[in-house]
Amino acid sequence: MNKQELIGEVADASGLSKGDASKAVEAVFGAISTALTKGDEVRLVGFGTFSVSKRKASTGRNPRTGEPMTIKASSQPKFKAGKVLKDSVN
Repeated sequence: MNKQELIGEVADASGLSKGDASKAVEAVFGAISTALTKGDEVRLVGFGTFSVSKRKASTGRNPRTGEPMTIKASSQPKFKAGKVLKDSVN
């Protein structure tokens, strides 16, 4: 399912127009992104938790030359599925 299909499903399930459903979906994605940017965690009980994981700087190798190189520290978004979501898939 892509973003447009998700918007269509939200519109059908809620009775909203596709334009309003698109605004709602965009607002949810924006709110999650904003919270993660601030370093906050987003917990949706029954669905899952969005969080930010910090990766330390490390040393790797350039695959072409084999020379060591430094990989800088970064922050990665992470999602952990909740029990209800896991159970619904199994």
